[in-house]
Amino acid sequence: MDIFNALTLLGGLSLFLFGMAIMGQALERRAGGRLRTLLEKLTAGRLAGLLTGLGVTAVIQSSSATTVMVVGFVNSGLISLKQAINIIMGANIGTTVTAWVLSLAGIDSGSLFIRLLKPSSFTPVLAFIGIVLYLFVKDTKKKDTGMILLGFATLMFGMESMSGAVSGLGDVPAFQQLFVLFKNPVLGVLAGAVLTAIIQSSSASVGILQALAVTGQVSYGAAIPIVMGQNIGTCVTAMLSSVGANKNAKRAAMVHLSFNTIGTAVWLSAFCLLRALLRPAVLDEAASLLGIAVAHSVFNILCTMLMLPLSGFLERLATALVPDGKQPEVFSELDERLFATPSIALERCQTVAAGMAETAALALNEALETLRGYSRETAAAVREKEAKTDHYEDILGTYLVNLSARQISEADSREAAKLLKMMGDFERIADHAVNLVESAEELRDKKLRLTGAAEEELSVISKAVHDILGLALTAFVRSDLASAAKVEPLEQVIDQLKEQLRTRHILRMQKGGCTMDAGFAWLDLLTDLERTADHCSNIAGCLMDAAHDNLNLHQSLREIRDGSEDFQERYREYTRRYALP
Repeated sequence: MDIFNALTLLGGLSLFLFGMAIMGQALERRAGGRLRTLLEKLTAGRLAGLLTGLGVTAVIQSSSATTVMVVGFVNSGLISLKQAINIIMGANIGTTVTAWVLSLAGIDSGSLFIRLLKPSSFTPVLAFIGIVLYLFVKDTKKKDTGMILLGFATLMFGMESMSGAVSGLGDVPAFQQLFVLFKNPVLGVLAGAVLTAIIQSSSASVGILQALAVTGQVSYGAAIPIVMGQNIGTCVTAMLSSVGANKNAKRAAMVHLSFNTIGTAVWLSAFCLLRALLRPAVLDEAASLLGIAVAHSVFNILCTMLMLPLSGFLERLATALVPDGKQPEVFSELDERLFATPSIALERCQTVAAGMAETAALALNEALETLRGYSRETAAAVREKEAKTDHYEDILGTYLVNLSARQISEADSREAAKLLKMMGDFERIADHAVNLVESAEELRDKKLRLTGAAEEELSVISKAVHDILGLALTAFVRSDLASAAKVEPLEQVIDQLKEQLRTRHILRMQKGGCTMDAGFAWLDLLTDLERTADHCSNIAGCLMDAAHDNLNLHQSLREIRDGSEDFQERYREYTRRYALP
């Protein structure tokens, strides 16, 4: 093997790893919605969790990525540790799909049909289709499909380059001695674990082993322990991802390590016993690409069969290894580990945004209570909720910006933009709640009183604002477009109410029925109530924009006002309902 073969090997390995990475990322984006659906089925039972882990890993071609996701899910409170155990077991079986695909390179037959199954035959076609979809098609999903095909083609070209570069090693005595050395099962397990820990992918590690198998010097006696070791090496990724996570997330990573370590120890012992007692001749035969794929699948299935009934034991073991601390468990709802699955990360953002919306709405409603009867406790609660919405805006905005900077689907990008627009409105609603409390405090501190007429008028507009806030909250939390459509006509009525109340206030002052100081507080109240309604209108308009893939809020609202008979009907109904006394 000369310097040129070494360079070819290095380039082939780089293409192989790069192809696997971009194919996995594109598969995650393309299958984001399905991954979310699979996640929702986790509570169905042990078998459902196992199949979920298998299915997700088969899709994204990486048990390491699946396990990192699981750590993120547990850290976010999405799933329990018990559910995580079943997914991790399924992931170990799902990761064997890659080896079966790579084994197609070992097909050797004179039949035209069989030859067409070889990757070297169909990979160029896939690469051509992929580049056409990626460069010339605008649809994001089709672009992702093109990236999947390009990633697969790159992976297979890298595999063939590696195989060609190492084919001459079969005649090198040092290489032969190396794999004779790996016939020692312990050394084989260590070699597999170290290689996989370095590249952090058992699928890629098995692919490299399959590429080396073309030399004819990799026997089954050496390959099987290496495959066993690869399962331990792949745990490094999950262990690293659990750093800084909560206790249960650390336990999920520990379950992954315990599952693979115990499974490897048991079946390695059985392998050594079988080899010592029966000395099967097959162990001295040269391993084929297909044979390695079979060994990989059989080993992972046996590990799962062994450990699935012991899932309770794994949970207790992980709890013992990572004991409870004195502090209560805290879930990080917005965990950056979820960036590996943008659709699920976005779902967590929606959950957090819903919490922010409910907090802001509750703050505004409590502020309205202080206008009817001031309470220090209620005022403090409003300020606390306003501070909470500020915190929500900070962490959610940062998380969404970081998520949007990644390669995500067009639909996810639109959803992120929608949340970024609306969370500012909810934060401002909480600010207006504090303003209302301050106006109530000003009236109390200066011993000012509103006239009876003003109090009746305030009751009308407060009821309208309470109702419009409820419609906006329902529309956002439930993605209810019917509720969203009711917001704009009510906002128009509130605008009119504000103008009418300002006019009535001026008339009262002219007649001496209201003091100037009380009048200033009154105008501040009206402004905050009317602007709250404006923010509700923005929220509803943004939801309808997103439903129609239209980002022009003012145009959407104008079209609703000008061209909708439903709008006019609701406007007349609200005008009657909130008529001034």
